[in-house]
Amino acid sequence: MAITTVRRRTLRLETQVRCAGDADADILLLIHGNASSSVFFDELIEAMAPHYRVLAPDLRGYGESEAKPIDARRGLRDFSDDLAALVDDMELGDRPLHLLGWSMGAGVAMQYAIDRPAQVAALVLESPLPPYGFGGTRDLGGTFCWPDRAGSGGGAANPEYVARLAAQDRSEESPFSPRSVMNSFYVKPPFRVAPAREEELVSAVLAMRTGEGFYPGGAQPSEHWPYVAPGDDGINNAMAPGHCDLSAFADIRPRPPVLWVRGADDQIVSDLSLLDFGTLGQLGAVPGWPGAEVYPPQPMVGQMRHLLHRYEEVGGRFREVVIADCGHSPHLEKPDAFLAALREFLQVGP
Repeated sequence: MAITTVRRRTLRLETQVRCAGDADADILLLIHGNASSSVFFDELIEAMAPHYRVLAPDLRGYGESEAKPIDARRGLRDFSDDLAALVDDMELGDRPLHLLGWSMGAGVAMQYAIDRPAQVAALVLESPLPPYGFGGTRDLGGTFCWPDRAGSGGGAANPEYVARLAAQDRSEESPFSPRSVMNSFYVKPPFRVAPAREEELVSAVLAMRTGEGFYPGGAQPSEHWPYVAPGDDGINNAMAPGHCDLSAFADIRPRPPVLWVRGADDQIVSDLSLLDFGTLGQLGAVPGWPGAEVYPPQPMVGQMRHLLHRYEEVGGRFREVVIADCGHSPHLEKPDAFLAALREFLQVGP
């Protein structure tokens, strides 16, 4: 089915939405991750349009949606509240709402479910952000490595990557160019999408706004290794521990069923993430690491599993699907396996 785009001016944000499927069908709302946009979902939109009214909005500061600064002190709520305003504006609140979030978008979906559980019929978490934020925590319960959460937030972003984003660099001349990072970390090398599709995805990454209030957000100096702590604005700070805390998900009522899908070889969200200072310190890539007793690699997968087991203990239901030979983007890398798990979970045919 053809994908169309609409712009909706809600009470919070002017939002661009990619749409497909029967206008009267149940809703499947796709929520993209950081350094991406709804364009990353095109194949998934087309695959699910025979069964749902599929909607894939660009979050604030991404793609073609309005760029409004992000108050990181609210965690992911700027994004989830924007989506709630979109649901209200499109008068979708009285229909079954199925949420599928990828990476940071999965955290946004969980925040939506925390604040509006009665609206959520089912929840799909693809390669989800750790529930206690990205970086700076040490155990399954999300305990901070340092009180000021050093090692997370805007200051943890690679400065060359940030500069090349701002310069709209489309090259592969550096391992820190947006194209190189996409092909090295979003997926498991040597996987690459077709050349024309790759250009679309690179353009989507470069459409992300940078600067104050956006990507990556400000930082504070810290006396603790690695000597940088989160600020209060921007995308990466919204995902920092302390600002981002999704632990309340375990206690929501009603409790929608949850499908958790991840790649076995994800380098971004794993218990040995190559974007985590604990892992980088352990590998010797960042000098001065204080050791595993002080700053271990964040157990990102373990934290999510621990939270979902708590959800299960109080009556929730979840299924974990691990796709072999796959990185951070199962819907792109292994679409057949991803769609099989998704269709089984949602009980729809091919």
